[in-house]
Amino acid sequence: MAKATYTKDDIRRIAKEEDVKFLRLMFTDLYGTIKNVEVPISQLDKLLDNKLMFDGSSIDGFVRIEESDMWLYPDLSTWMIFPWGNEHGKVARIICEVYNADRTPFYGDPRNNLIRILDEMKELGFTDFNIGPEPEFFLFKLDPETGKPTTHLNDHGSYFDLAPMDLGENCRRDIVLELEKLGFDVEASHHEVAPGQHEVDFKYADALTACDNIQTFKLVVKTVARKHGLHATFMPKPLERINGSGMHLNMSLFTKDGNAFFDENGQEQLSKEAYYFLGGILKHARNFTALTNPTVNSYKRLVPGYEAPVYVAWSGHNRSPMVRVPVARGASTRLELRSVDPSANPYMAVAAVLAAGLDGLKNKIEPAQPVDRNIYSMTEDERKTAGIVDLPSTLHNALKAMREDEVIKDALSNHLYSNFMEGKRLEWDAYRLEVSQWERDQYLEMY
Repeated sequence: MAKATYTKDDIRRIAKEEDVKFLRLMFTDLYGTIKNVEVPISQLDKLLDNKLMFDGSSIDGFVRIEESDMWLYPDLSTWMIFPWGNEHGKVARIICEVYNADRTPFYGDPRNNLIRILDEMKELGFTDFNIGPEPEFFLFKLDPETGKPTTHLNDHGSYFDLAPMDLGENCRRDIVLELEKLGFDVEASHHEVAPGQHEVDFKYADALTACDNIQTFKLVVKTVARKHGLHATFMPKPLERINGSGMHLNMSLFTKDGNAFFDENGQEQLSKEAYYFLGGILKHARNFTALTNPTVNSYKRLVPGYEAPVYVAWSGHNRSPMVRVPVARGASTRLELRSVDPSANPYMAVAAVLAAGLDGLKNKIEPAQPVDRNIYSMTEDERKTAGIVDLPSTLHNALKAMREDEVIKDALSNHLYSNFMEGKRLEWDAYRLEVSQWERDQYLEMY
């Protein structure tokens, strides 16, 4: 979805013409959850003049109760009227940046923090960091009596299947139609490998817009699925022994002259900037994994045998490494990071990945040689000889790795870093206290 250009007067006029009655002022918390303050349209002028406040103490990872008053500054380019009906009138949303009471940017707001990293990118002479996301999700049936999600899939289809195998087809088609009404340029939608798993791909955008689009996409998918009696989940691995859901990120840096990753005369037609950026990604991969794969469940996806990457490596010719270089060149030259999953806070994940790539550029970090054979079939000694290391196997290990990397820590504000680490430590501790059914089945009689 391209970034729109609206003035305050445009928004006032559109709101009046479309009979908008309510405004959803949206922002994202530390864990990637969309939050919103809903106000009547009578508050529009106040919003447009940056005079609306909210209580930040009630938001995960924001501020303490004695620092609770915060401002919402609307990003006018994100104005959007939801296409689904409302009995009390139309509802529009606008994504806001969060500011402290003294009107300085609040860097505990993940979106503000990404803007900070993008400003650092621009100081190096780049104009845009473009992201093409590929978010996957599962559709489960809702319990008709309670309205709660079940673990019953609504189909048993597989990759690119059609009806009657793909019973999610109508739901997916409605998702695409709603996205297009909102201005998304949907490039493809299809059934994924696992039963009940789906993917909708939309056109790349600059990093900030792409992250906004991911959040809007999740909201639309969940809303439309519920109308079909289904629950859409972006949980990375909701069921064992089938493929999990990823969110591959296709990435490219641009200057005023075009795609900085393309060099017609370079090796594989990639520029030295592309190789340095790739070198930074590979160097910091283990350390940013806590952000790209931020839940206990994320690491149930990052296991051999289910197409998700497990090893830090790259290739232009096979899909087992963490980073792939798709064959397209020219303006479409890009790197595809395959480890990210859709539970990630997109603003924080993209900030960390960009910071890693920029470190590669600043320090001219050369990537290891590409791995053009199936890494899963290599022995441990062969991987070691090739310099291939594993991604972290648990959230606990990923947090330990992030703690050791100043570049990735600096990609977050002190506020975001400390609150994220504390929240995830509590999540890991809570997980460790649980005893699973697998453990009872495995050990109860044996011991």
